[in-house]
Amino acid sequence: MAEMQTAIFAGGCFWCTEAVFLPLKGVSKVVSGYIGGDPAMANYDAVCTGRSGHAEAVRISFDANLVSYDTLLDVFFNTHDPTQLNRQGNDVGTQYRSGVYYLNDAQKSAADDAKERAAGIWGNRVVTEIEPATEFFAAEDYHQDYFNRNPGQPYCAAVVAPKVSKARQNYADLMA
Repeated sequence: MAEMQTAIFAGGCFWCTEAVFLPLKGVSKVVSGYIGGDPAMANYDAVCTGRSGHAEAVRISFDANLVSYDTLLDVFFNTHDPTQLNRQGNDVGTQYRSGVYYLNDAQKSAADDAKERAAGIWGNRVVTEIEPATEFFAAEDYHQDYFNRNPGQPYCAAVVAPKVSKARQNYADLMA
């Protein structure tokens, strides 16, 4: 019987993060959206200004019998650069911050442990924030499953595709 759980991560542009997690075994749904900001400004135009307080994030629905939260955390910390403060590559601003937004004490503890493991891998200070989840707002429909629907879009080809390729290579055993 499925043991459905939820994880919420922010790792830069949500198109990248969504595309990395969608093909994983046990992941049933990934929703791109916004977390951590003013509810009245939970829309793409406002978030892009960097003044809404939100991070671009994904809400992952997964079957814990098929993929663990710890495994999702390891994929998260290894498919973006958690040492960059308020940016990922050329995407700059607080909306691109690295974050894990936990839903319970067990997730917080797992996130703290994963951040410590990541620091050993990256050899640098990991700046990922670990905060209790606040209200998550789904992004506009055109952002959902963006990479799969727009693989030839220049940003997708130049930025998203290499991250997906790295995830497929490093986590081939986790791919559906």
